[in-house]
Amino acid sequence: MRTILLFGAGKSATVLIEYLLDTAATENWKLKVVDADTRLATSKVGNSFFGEAHSFDIENSELRNQHIQQADIVISLLPPALHFIVAKNCIAAKKNLLTASYIDENIRQLQSDIEKNKLLFLCEMGLDPGIDHMSAMKLIDEIRNQGGEISSFKSHCGGLVAPENDNNPWHYKISWNTKSVVMAGKAGATYQENGMPVNINYDQLFKTRKEIEITGLGSYDWYPNRDSRSYATLYGLQQASTFIRTTLRHPNFIKGWNQIVQLKLTDELFLYNTKNKSLKSFYQDHFQKYAFDISTLDKTILEQLQFLGLDDDETIIGKDSSSAADVMQLILENKLSLLHQDKDMIVMKHELEYKIETKQFKRNSTLVVKGENHLHTAMAKTVGLPLGIAARLILNGEIKLDGLHIPTHPKIYLPVLKELEKYGIEFQEEGS
Repeated sequence: MRTILLFGAGKSATVLIEYLLDTAATENWKLKVVDADTRLATSKVGNSFFGEAHSFDIENSELRNQHIQQADIVISLLPPALHFIVAKNCIAAKKNLLTASYIDENIRQLQSDIEKNKLLFLCEMGLDPGIDHMSAMKLIDEIRNQGGEISSFKSHCGGLVAPENDNNPWHYKISWNTKSVVMAGKAGATYQENGMPVNINYDQLFKTRKEIEITGLGSYDWYPNRDSRSYATLYGLQQASTFIRTTLRHPNFIKGWNQIVQLKLTDELFLYNTKNKSLKSFYQDHFQKYAFDISTLDKTILEQLQFLGLDDDETIIGKDSSSAADVMQLILENKLSLLHQDKDMIVMKHELEYKIETKQFKRNSTLVVKGENHLHTAMAKTVGLPLGIAARLILNGEIKLDGLHIPTHPKIYLPVLKELEKYGIEFQEEGS
């Protein structure tokens, strides 16, 4: 019996674990789930004959390497900074590795070793990045096969709250890693628009409203992601005059988060004494330090801050010292988490403009997926299923590649997208 080793049993792992356990009998594999939280790993595996829950510190190289040695394939849903130590063990043990995270410089430096050992390290295999790459490349290759020349590419994706559970002034609830929400945009953004490179610093990222219409849902705003231009090369769209990858949010979220940034509430450098301090006390200390007069803020922003505990004397921070970003993470976990029956929603939209000979065309492709509740989320479904499907295809020899990859190759995206349709993850297209 083959063994799949999964590091990480957090929010994004729920549907992945269920998929791997549900298919274990027919696929002849067992799943080992490792997480620092014993109860979490055990609860995700349940009573399945095909699952094992393990718990140890991922920094324990002996145990980590022991489990990797025994695996046929490894999936890491650990925080991105920890993928590197898993990756090194996978190379030493000659095991293929899957992650849903962006390829960072540490992983990139392993490329020659990955290739030398004829291994497949498939990264960015979740939602965004992941499904965005696969669905975009399917469109791009179809247009190229028609003789089309793409002049504009825009790709938008957001993890949102379903409209029926949109009941707070932020119009947002968190279905994934809370720290990632706090840190979003810290590196600024770079993209190409109308033939010109655009560079935006973090403090300007959320300032300008950029609107997009989603059929059946209404208007959302977007802000640009990281370094979009590097993906223009990976997509073969270096000649496109516009190339932008973005994150979708409700307009009021963008407005409010811009104010959070301007108020330095995501700052990581200065540490406050937060021992036994309430959220209200923290806000008072923070605004006094920077001489911010929040009475000048408009009604919507004040309502949003009050929802995030501006006057909360009951919630205690619980750490001796914390940065503003640390406190903001605690605040979001307390105030913006999905409630038990809340549904999240994934929205993705690609907008392409292209010409064939002298005729101009536009083509849009939209995905909307709703979750079931706070555990079986659309986020967990769209992050977990691509990983699970890819693992199955690799183990069964249906994806035969080696090297360091993201899912832009048709040998990856065609079978994975086809399988995803069986689970309701299917794009609706408009245009020609």
